[in-house]
Amino acid sequence: MNTLADDVAARGRKVILRRKRLSDAKDDYAWRSDQELARYDAVLPLRMSFSDFLASLLAQLRYPDPARRSYAIEDESGRHIGNAMYYNLREGMGEAELGITIGDRGYWGQGYGSDAVQALVKLMFRQKGLRRMFLHTLDWNVRAQRCFQKAGFVPRGLVQRDGRNFVLMEIRQPQDVRAARKNTGG
Repeated sequence: MNTLADDVAARGRKVILRRKRLSDAKDDYAWRSDQELARYDAVLPLRMSFSDFLASLLAQLRYPDPARRSYAIEDESGRHIGNAMYYNLREGMGEAELGITIGDRGYWGQGYGSDAVQALVKLMFRQKGLRRMFLHTLDWNVRAQRCFQKAGFVPRGLVQRDGRNFVLMEIRQPQDVRAARKNTGG
């Protein structure tokens, strides 16, 4: 599938982040129903019917929540391989939380995740003027921690939620970039 220029939110070296489409539903449903992927995300696998999931996705596309947005991740050939999102957006505080799933296992361990994370961070710093993005990843998920560190995130401590241990990681926009944006009005 060709990505329309209007759909492109950001580009990395290996990936394109684009607006979500209803045609993403099949992949998203499969990934969110997958027990292993759910374990990495510290959630239960999706158990609703595909038609209910489709209706939910349609509602999200029609009535987006300004505090969260999900983007499809495509490889160089336009294949939908995962999703990246921001949520818990607090523009007044200049921060948001980040999440990512590379659902297509054939793309694991090849730098697509860190490239997508870097592209999303740059987009959020530029478009929303954020100063900080953060995330929580399970303490045993060393591969994800390496991915996030490769993208510039720094571990800041441990957090417990729902009986699980997470590593809190963050990335901050450098002071000199913020000062330049402020001085140029952008």
